[in-house]
Amino acid sequence: MAADSTAIARGSRVSGILGWVGSGGIAALLVGVLITPLLSIGGLNTSNTVALFETLPDHLEIGPLQQKTELYAMKGGEQVKFAEFYAQNREEVALDQISPYLQDAAVATEDPRFRDHGGVDVISTARAVAGVLLGSSSAGASTITMQYVRNVLIQNALSLPDETERDEAYRAAVETSAGRKLQEMRLAIGVEKQYSKDEILQGYLNIALFGDTVYGVESAAYRYFGKSAADVTLAEAASLIAMVQEPNAYRLDIEDNIPGNQERRDYVLMRMLDEGKITQEEHDEAVATPVTPNIQANTHGCQNATDDAQYFCDYVRRVLLNDQAFGSTFEERQFSFETKGYQIFTTLDLDLQASARATMASAVPSSMEGVDIGAAASMVENGTGKILAMVQNTTFDETEAAAATPGATSINYNTDYEYGGSTGFQVGSTYKIFTLAEWIAEGHSLYESVPAQNRSFNQANFRDTCGPDNGGPWAPTNDGGARFGSVSALTATTGSINTAYVAMAEQLDQCRIRDTAIALGAHRADHQMNLSLPSAVLGTNEIAPLAMAQSISGLAAGGSSCSPIAIDRIELRDGTPVTAPPSNCIQAVTPEVAATVNEALEATASGGTAAPSNPGIVPMTGKTGTTDDAIHTWIVGATSKVGLAVWVGNASGQASMYNLDLPLASGSQTRHVIFKDIMSVAMQKYGGDAFPTVPESTTEEEAATSATIPDLTGRTTDEARTLLESLGYSVAIGSPVVSAQRTGTVDHTIPSPNTRVNTKTTVVISPSVGDSLDGAVIMPDVSGMSFDDALGNLAASGLTGGTRYEMQEANSQVPAGTVIRSNPVPGTPVDPSIPVELFVSTG
Repeated sequence: MAADSTAIARGSRVSGILGWVGSGGIAALLVGVLITPLLSIGGLNTSNTVALFETLPDHLEIGPLQQKTELYAMKGGEQVKFAEFYAQNREEVALDQISPYLQDAAVATEDPRFRDHGGVDVISTARAVAGVLLGSSSAGASTITMQYVRNVLIQNALSLPDETERDEAYRAAVETSAGRKLQEMRLAIGVEKQYSKDEILQGYLNIALFGDTVYGVESAAYRYFGKSAADVTLAEAASLIAMVQEPNAYRLDIEDNIPGNQERRDYVLMRMLDEGKITQEEHDEAVATPVTPNIQANTHGCQNATDDAQYFCDYVRRVLLNDQAFGSTFEERQFSFETKGYQIFTTLDLDLQASARATMASAVPSSMEGVDIGAAASMVENGTGKILAMVQNTTFDETEAAAATPGATSINYNTDYEYGGSTGFQVGSTYKIFTLAEWIAEGHSLYESVPAQNRSFNQANFRDTCGPDNGGPWAPTNDGGARFGSVSALTATTGSINTAYVAMAEQLDQCRIRDTAIALGAHRADHQMNLSLPSAVLGTNEIAPLAMAQSISGLAAGGSSCSPIAIDRIELRDGTPVTAPPSNCIQAVTPEVAATVNEALEATASGGTAAPSNPGIVPMTGKTGTTDDAIHTWIVGATSKVGLAVWVGNASGQASMYNLDLPLASGSQTRHVIFKDIMSVAMQKYGGDAFPTVPESTTEEEAATSATIPDLTGRTTDEARTLLESLGYSVAIGSPVVSAQRTGTVDHTIPSPNTRVNTKTTVVISPSVGDSLDGAVIMPDVSGMSFDDALGNLAASGLTGGTRYEMQEANSQVPAGTVIRSNPVPGTPVDPSIPVELFVSTG
């Protein structure tokens, strides 16, 4: 750069008078020579104008500028920004971080005598007054200080939270009148007394508008040229300062504006040459450079969030917008969110999030022909409720185009309605964990036998202390039509046996099952009260994956359920802390109940229906859920550190996941693929410990309330009932069987004779119909056969009328794929139309 000696000399000659126009003589000079004509033209009373001017306020209240709200999360051990929100896209920087080209361009073009005057340029103002008197333009009268004053007044107005007050203040700030000009002059003089020239120039370059929502040279340099304000070239600096005059006319993200910007840019370069800020060579080279913007994408909002965190970003935004701690009205909260510059440090683990999203993308497409396919996964930290991951199969899109774009939506499948627009999904058998918790809480045992036979239940027999009585018959069935005798509560859990769980629920208060679910976090996503009908035991309530993740996490944390939180802490730009929405942790069930439930769920994840989801790295609990016809499929599970819920199903519609082929597995099995991959990463990162064992006192209590089942073979059913009830047992009559016992007497009981079980167990009596049954087939012994060979043997024996079910069991003594046992047992007369159950080893 070169300084023009003539310009310097010219500046020195006027510096004396201009410096004086910041002292006590300003009133007389401005009012007498400059302002009185303006007031007269404006139709204002010009008497005693000196006194009028001196009574105007000279102190400018410079409030904080609107700042971006930024969202951060941990990635690779460091806090990384992944989203930002703003009404004004601004990054404030110090003057030494702004290229001298930008500083010189602003001064040379907008206020060449900036360094000499005291806030008001007498020469420019006189020229403007003359222009007004002669009927020409008054442009050029405002110094940088006066422009700064005007921008501060505008920003102060725009920072008012009340819309009416904001609009009124804004109109006053931009009013075109002699009075407004006079006030700007008075305030500019006050600003010059309070701040240095460098401070004023820095403020001006940070506050100026550069088109649309871009404010300040730092954001403008990045938006239009993809670089910082410190690194712009001379030509780029001139193009940026060219926008100050008419920001939206010269903004470079509109192609039609480029010729006008270039013309104004060249004027700026000429002014820099005239003022001695650049050499002729620099000027000519810059003028010969075409205006070539490098437009950077808009970064505002969750639509532009990075690191696969768009849906989580939207959840964080809604958390704050729904919290009255951040403003009494939604509009006030929205305004604060986009202007106060919150630095929000979230709970998200971006490394885990990236892995989870990759798994989701590979397992479930964002859209499919004929099926509104949906999938979601949420992981929370035990004991804190911190959300570590939140993913789904679709692309986040909150624009109007989303409705016509397959696989695009702003609805967050993981959350409740007010936090993402979803009303949740039926959770199927995952809801059984709440029945099991209440079963244990009311004194029952995992090893207590319950009747699991298919039968019709009278809903009037189900206690519900918080709801209306429900009557009428109900005949629930098991997945695939499987049939069972009596089983323990543990077996009912590991095999997810519907008929057994309904029988368990029949002995409980439905209201308390509902309340246990809600206490653990499983509330309906639409925030209607959970249903407590008997059918709710099998998962008819529509619940969000995040709520189910909270529930399984709470059980794994010893019954301490913590409401999910997405925010660790919030700070303002200056480091001032802001109270973040807290997690609410409650002891939903006792540690003893939680330990017992976890014992059953750990068995389910080891050798039951949840086993396909288990990575096997650290101990894990698990529970599957499948609604009728697999419209929705679920798996929830936890280690001692984290809880995870995965849902795959219909976002809308009724397509069966059984009949759906997805990239990595069938529709009904894809949940296991997703869960296993996500949990595997979590296990490796967060580890896990053994779950607490069931306290010995619980075992002792069970022993004190148990008895031995007597051998009732050959007794009449009435005699058997009377004896069992005298021992404290409930009694159910099972299906008649062909046997050597005479008709009407007991063939066998479940549990079998000489078994010691809790007296709250329901004992099933199987009566004999004698030694003949027309059409009966004797059940063959297929143990030790492969599953396929066993099916062939059954068919050869004439058992062709029913479906055969593969009920897997872990047994290290029997090779995987080999039949361990059957139901009915070998030698039993069997109706060919009754399905046969084969229990096959998983090794």
